[in-house]
Amino acid sequence: MRVLIVEDSQPLAEALARGLGAEGYACDLARDGERALAFLDGVDYDLVVLDLMLPGIDGLDVLRTIRGRDDATRVLVLSARDQVGDRVTALDAGADDYLVKPFAFDELLARLRALKRRPLERAEPLLRHNGIELDPRTRCVRLGAALVDLTPKEFALLELLLRERGRVLSRTQIFERLYDGASGTSDKAVEVILSTLRAKLARHGVGNPIETRRGFGYVVA
Repeated sequence: MRVLIVEDSQPLAEALARGLGAEGYACDLARDGERALAFLDGVDYDLVVLDLMLPGIDGLDVLRTIRGRDDATRVLVLSARDQVGDRVTALDAGADDYLVKPFAFDELLARLRALKRRPLERAEPLLRHNGIELDPRTRCVRLGAALVDLTPKEFALLELLLRERGRVLSRTQIFERLYDGASGTSDKAVEVILSTLRAKLARHGVGNPIETRRGFGYVVA
């Protein structure tokens, strides 16, 4: 089992390598994000143990790069950041697990064993169209280097239309995908969401990728 340990503290990294080595893991060490990505370019790892606070390219950017490549390698984040928001951000960025420092080595081993047992699934592919790049896992939309700030419903609408590209969806069909059955909202809300979504995309230089087929519905062709 090949493991990449990404940790800028040399004593901790070496201790992890010794401990995991004694358990039969083959470990490589990277002390910064740039070196970690170089390792990942050349080696297929079974597991990555990743610190977040790294010099240069930080751990979150390493994680997002891994997932942006559609690489499903299991990643355990090992970080001193112990706030709920930190864990949520890392998990949303594609981490498979999160362990806070200081930690018990036996717990680390147990978590790695659990990740080994988990079926390896490919990361969801990015959805791309007309310069738009939507990442279903991180819930981010980019136009070039610019991040588009969308509400959850705007994101859901854009994701739906990109996934169903070429298919005309009526207002009712869209509403049923965006809202639950107990919602008291009218399906006219779809037109409001569509309007604000189009405006935000236009501000970033995209024309209008969402066509209105009068009497039928909406489509990304």
